[in-house]
Amino acid sequence: MSDETEILKDKVIAVLKSCYDPEIPVDIWELGLIYQLRFDEDKKLTVIMTLTSPMCPVAESLPKEVESKLRTIEEITDVKIEITWSPPWSKDMMSEVAMVELGFL
Repeated sequence: MSDETEILKDKVIAVLKSCYDPEIPVDIWELGLIYQLRFDEDKKLTVIMTLTSPMCPVAESLPKEVESKLRTIEEITDVKIEITWSPPWSKDMMSEVAMVELGFL
């Protein structure tokens, strides 16, 4: 990954850390809801993400919020959000930061 892409990835992660599942007081990055960030040569971003469950109350709004916030990064030419259920999310996907925040550690 080039230095330019690393810098862009850091900006994307910072934005993702401003997005929250309203039922859980931890951002979606630390929750482990983001499975993959892919940039193409034109700086188009594809985000592979999941939700805590298929019945998540923000299943419609959270991906749209993520996309909208990521579009504010001026270096990115386009954003595509892909929802996946494989593998299903579990608390084991949370970072240590999230585990501490939620009292699991």
